[in-house]
Amino acid sequence: MTDLLDGYPDHADAVPLYGSRIHDEPAELFEEMRRKHGPIVPVLLDNDIPAWLVIGYRELHHVTSQPQLFGRDPRRWNMREHIPPDWPSITYVTWQPTVMFSEGEERRRRSGAIGDALDSVDRTELTMICERVADLVIDEFAGDGRAELITQFAYRIPAQVVIRLYGMPESDLPDMVRVITHLLDGAKDASDSHSRVLEGMVRLAVTKRARPEQDITSHLLASAARLTDDEVVQDLMVLVIASYSSCANWIGNALRLMLVDDHFSMTLQGGRSSVGEALNEVLWKDPPVRNMPSRWAVRDCDLAGRRVRKGDLLVLGIAAANADPQVQPASHEESGANRAHMSFSHGEYGCPFPAPELGEIIAKTAIEVLLDRLPDARLAIEPHEVRWRQTPWVRGLESLPVMFSPTGPVGRGSLNPW
Repeated sequence: MTDLLDGYPDHADAVPLYGSRIHDEPAELFEEMRRKHGPIVPVLLDNDIPAWLVIGYRELHHVTSQPQLFGRDPRRWNMREHIPPDWPSITYVTWQPTVMFSEGEERRRRSGAIGDALDSVDRTELTMICERVADLVIDEFAGDGRAELITQFAYRIPAQVVIRLYGMPESDLPDMVRVITHLLDGAKDASDSHSRVLEGMVRLAVTKRARPEQDITSHLLASAARLTDDEVVQDLMVLVIASYSSCANWIGNALRLMLVDDHFSMTLQGGRSSVGEALNEVLWKDPPVRNMPSRWAVRDCDLAGRRVRKGDLLVLGIAAANADPQVQPASHEESGANRAHMSFSHGEYGCPFPAPELGEIIAKTAIEVLLDRLPDARLAIEPHEVRWRQTPWVRGLESLPVMFSPTGPVGRGSLNPW
């Protein structure tokens, strides 16, 4: 470890960004970090790789607003040669030819095309699709009186909705959703699943190039940005993967809040707290992406009194920045309608407009359908037994078992949105 920390004097007392505390006591750990280190914290990732965790709200806003200083391309990382192929977080820091890792004019060209394509989605149509998908998913367990709302519900909604928005034929949907789920479950043969998803997206792009319709894929192919088929395929992959994880955990975390929190549990009985308020509360306190290893220093610079070297990795501490006392003072814990959180990141590399709006429609509709179908749903375990997934990057639940009065299936007709 000594060799790795040469040139990093501030990392002599660095905080490990792994282990039980980051999973079980994140609020206490963030407070301790802020008190001891300030808004920029020297941290160690797996294998004791040095990095900086940005936990100050103002500093996070600065980093995400300065792409000329803090870029998105991981190929500039000065620790790349020390990262083994089986490093636990390798997928986050491996460059791929997608919009996610693009910069400058390339980023603006591709993200602009994505934004235009997403904005073409009819919101009313999207709500109807979400209702139908949620009903079909709930039909599978509504008669059982018990369900596990993470794997049986939250994880099954986003991919099904997004793939339909892509315009994929109904006959291909079940297999594609299964393969995407398998890919993102982290199975040992995930590379085979990745290849199958990629092949499906290639076929879809070829089909839509020949016969365009009113769907996201067709809009991307027809964009004034003149995207190649390969660029469209790569960015379709990014969109569905991002929506699967982020939106699914957003749904799961909000359901947990409404099942364990006295204030939000009123929603289950039609009380004063709305689903929208619960979703916003989650974005402040338990955002689906809580830390993001996604910025690299373009050149040597000073950041809040820290000397950051060219090629250093900066981890965006989204959950910690949202909890910064400067924006969330202890006397005003209720987030209410305040949407100044950083949970969709910020700036040029933030979540492209209008993805957050569409994600909220998916999450809100799915939860509202669940509450309508299972109004007496309640936790099947004690609140303290609910477990978070053991990862520093994602804030999501391992499971959320519930009990309810069994009900019959509800049909809402065809799932063809067009």
